[in-house]
Amino acid sequence: MLKRLVAVTATLACLSLLASCGNEADEPAAGGVECAYPDDGSEPAKAATPPPAETTQTGEIPVTIATSAGDINATLDADQAPCAVNSFVSLTEQNYFDDTQCHRLTTEGIFVLQCGDPTASGMGGPGYTIADEADGSETYGPGTLAMAKTQAPDSGGSQFFLVYDDSSSLPPDYTVFGQVDEAGVKILQQVAKKGTADGGPDGAPKEAVTISAVTLD
Repeated sequence: MLKRLVAVTATLACLSLLASCGNEADEPAAGGVECAYPDDGSEPAKAATPPPAETTQTGEIPVTIATSAGDINATLDADQAPCAVNSFVSLTEQNYFDDTQCHRLTTEGIFVLQCGDPTASGMGGPGYTIADEADGSETYGPGTLAMAKTQAPDSGGSQFFLVYDDSSSLPPDYTVFGQVDEAGVKILQQVAKKGTADGGPDGAPKEAVTISAVTLD
């Protein structure tokens, strides 16, 4: 059983998901980007079919993450992270994120709300992994939407995190696949002000945040 990373220091925290290795995405001879979504050997947290290998999305894709704290509007960047966006869109169309809880809030070192696990345990995923799409130049300022993973490369799945304050202490190897708008960041900051349920720097948010639906606008 793959283990969730939970340690947080004052300067650095690793965002957790199921650890497994994927394959790098390659450009096909024609058409979109060819992605690999290898089975990670785990039972999916919620029934989901892996996305098609070849992407069809390009450019910016607006989405709304409807939550109990308010609607968070974001824009996905299919050119920057085609395989991550392809998966996110596929899971959205399968209602994978509907009625799920954002299970993790960090308030020290890095400042994020983490969502995308239907089990709300930090260990759930779609049963497949996604290769990293980071080139080392990534920054994690307020509004960044990025894929969560373990320290292992290519271990992303369905979990993602939304940055509400500067988190530049994160190493630049988490795939950035979109941006939350200013109003959405304010919603995240209001959730963060209330802290975690146990008062620590890393745990479930005190204000439970439930995603009722994610929709492509």
